[in-house]
Amino acid sequence: MQISANSACPCGLPHNYSQCCGRYHGGQAAPDAEALMRSRYSAYVTKDVAYLLRSWHPQTRPQTLSLDDAPGQRTQWLGLSVQRHQLTGADSAEVVFIARYRIGGGSAVKMTEHSRFERIDGQWYYLDALS
Repeated sequence: MQISANSACPCGLPHNYSQCCGRYHGGQAAPDAEALMRSRYSAYVTKDVAYLLRSWHPQTRPQTLSLDDAPGQRTQWLGLSVQRHQLTGADSAEVVFIARYRIGGGSAVKMTEHSRFERIDGQWYYLDALS
Protein backbone atom coordinates (compact mmCIF):
# COMPACT_ATOMS: atom_id res chain seq x y z
CA MET A 1 0.00 0.00 0.00
CA GLN A 2 1.36 3.38 -0.97
CA ILE A 3 0.98 6.12 1.60
CA SER A 4 1.70 9.82 1.18
CA ALA A 5 3.75 11.90 3.60
CA ASN A 6 0.61 13.79 4.68
CA SER A 7 -1.60 10.72 5.17
CA ALA A 8 -2.60 9.69 8.67
CA CYS A 9 0.01 7.34 10.08
CA PRO A 10 -1.11 3.70 10.04
CA CYS A 11 0.21 3.16 13.60
CA GLY A 12 -2.77 5.04 15.03
CA LEU A 13 -1.00 8.02 16.59
CA PRO A 14 -2.53 11.40 15.67
CA HIS A 15 0.29 12.44 13.32
CA ASN A 16 0.82 12.29 9.61
CA TYR A 17 3.04 9.55 8.25
CA SER A 18 6.09 11.77 7.62
CA GLN A 19 6.07 13.11 11.20
CA CYS A 20 5.53 9.66 12.68
CA CYS A 21 6.65 6.28 11.33
CA GLY A 22 7.84 7.65 7.97
CA ARG A 23 10.89 9.22 9.58
CA TYR A 24 11.95 5.84 11.02
CA HIS A 25 11.32 4.12 7.69
CA GLY A 26 13.57 6.82 6.21
CA GLY A 27 16.48 6.00 8.53
CA GLN A 28 16.01 7.94 11.77
CA ALA A 29 16.47 5.76 14.87
CA ALA A 30 13.32 5.06 16.87
CA PRO A 31 13.64 6.60 20.36
CA ASP A 32 12.13 3.63 22.19
CA ALA A 33 10.72 0.14 21.70
CA GLU A 34 7.13 1.35 21.37
CA ALA A 35 8.04 3.71 18.53
CA LEU A 36 9.94 0.87 16.84
CA MET A 37 6.99 -1.50 17.24
CA ARG A 38 4.57 1.09 15.84
CA SER A 39 6.88 1.74 12.90
CA ARG A 40 7.11 -2.01 12.23
CA TYR A 41 3.30 -2.23 12.18
CA SER A 42 3.26 0.65 9.67
CA ALA A 43 5.91 -1.19 7.64
CA TYR A 44 3.61 -4.22 7.44
CA VAL A 45 0.80 -1.93 6.26
CA THR A 46 3.00 -0.32 3.60
CA LYS A 47 4.82 -3.60 2.79
CA ASP A 48 8.23 -2.09 3.57
CA VAL A 49 10.15 -5.37 3.75
CA ALA A 50 13.54 -3.63 3.80
CA TYR A 51 12.62 -1.72 6.97
CA LEU A 52 11.23 -4.80 8.67
CA LEU A 53 14.47 -6.67 8.05
CA ARG A 54 16.65 -3.69 9.10
CA SER A 55 14.74 -3.31 12.37
CA TRP A 56 14.89 -7.04 13.21
CA HIS A 57 17.53 -8.13 15.73
CA PRO A 58 20.58 -9.65 13.98
CA GLN A 59 20.30 -12.86 16.04
CA THR A 60 16.67 -13.56 15.07
CA ARG A 61 16.36 -11.82 11.67
CA PRO A 62 15.18 -14.11 8.87
CA GLN A 63 17.26 -14.27 5.69
CA THR A 64 14.28 -13.21 3.59
CA LEU A 65 10.76 -11.95 4.18
CA SER A 66 7.86 -11.87 1.75
CA LEU A 67 4.68 -9.89 2.26
CA ASP A 68 3.22 -10.92 -1.08
CA ASP A 69 -0.42 -11.91 -0.78
CA ALA A 70 -1.77 -15.04 -2.42
CA PRO A 71 -4.30 -14.31 -5.19
CA GLY A 72 -7.57 -13.13 -3.62
CA GLN A 73 -6.00 -13.14 -0.15
CA ARG A 74 -4.98 -9.50 0.26
CA THR A 75 -4.21 -8.57 3.86
CA GLN A 76 -6.00 -5.43 5.03
CA TRP A 77 -4.60 -3.97 8.25
CA LEU A 78 -7.40 -2.50 10.38
CA GLY A 79 -5.71 -0.97 13.39
CA LEU A 80 -3.20 -1.12 16.21
CA SER A 81 -3.65 -0.77 19.96
CA VAL A 82 -0.64 -0.69 22.30
CA GLN A 83 -1.54 -2.26 25.62
CA ARG A 84 1.77 -1.87 27.45
CA HIS A 85 5.33 -0.63 26.90
CA GLN A 86 7.83 -1.50 29.63
CA LEU A 87 11.58 -1.15 29.98
CA THR A 88 12.97 -4.43 31.32
CA GLY A 89 16.61 -3.30 31.52
CA ALA A 90 18.92 -0.53 30.37
CA ASP A 91 18.79 -1.84 26.79
CA SER A 92 15.74 -4.10 26.73
CA ALA A 93 12.00 -3.56 26.62
CA GLU A 94 8.71 -5.33 26.02
CA VAL A 95 5.60 -4.15 24.19
CA VAL A 96 2.20 -5.82 24.30
CA PHE A 97 -0.09 -4.86 21.44
CA ILE A 98 -3.19 -5.88 19.54
CA ALA A 99 -3.20 -5.67 15.74
CA ARG A 100 -6.40 -6.18 13.78
CA TYR A 101 -6.45 -7.36 10.18
CA ARG A 102 -8.58 -9.11 7.57
CA ILE A 103 -7.46 -11.47 4.81
CA GLY A 104 -9.45 -11.38 1.59
CA GLY A 105 -13.14 -11.06 2.35
CA GLY A 106 -12.81 -12.92 5.65
CA SER A 107 -13.71 -11.82 9.14
CA ALA A 108 -11.50 -9.45 11.08
CA VAL A 109 -8.82 -11.13 13.17
CA LYS A 110 -7.42 -9.76 16.42
CA MET A 111 -3.79 -10.71 17.02
CA THR A 112 -2.22 -10.09 20.44
CA GLU A 113 1.55 -10.16 20.73
CA HIS A 114 3.99 -9.70 23.61
CA SER A 115 7.19 -8.60 21.86
CA ARG A 116 10.72 -8.20 23.16
CA PHE A 117 13.15 -5.53 21.95
CA GLU A 118 16.85 -4.89 22.48
CA ARG A 119 18.91 -1.74 21.98
CA ILE A 120 22.34 -2.20 20.41
CA ASP A 121 24.63 0.84 20.00
CA GLY A 122 21.67 3.18 20.50
CA GLN A 123 19.44 1.42 17.95
CA TRP A 124 16.30 -0.53 18.97
CA TYR A 125 15.62 -3.90 17.32
CA TYR A 126 12.71 -6.32 17.41
CA LEU A 127 14.03 -9.49 19.08
CA ASP A 128 11.11 -11.90 19.26
CA ALA A 129 7.61 -12.57 20.57
CA LEU A 130 6.97 -14.34 23.85
CA SER A 131 4.54 -17.22 23.70
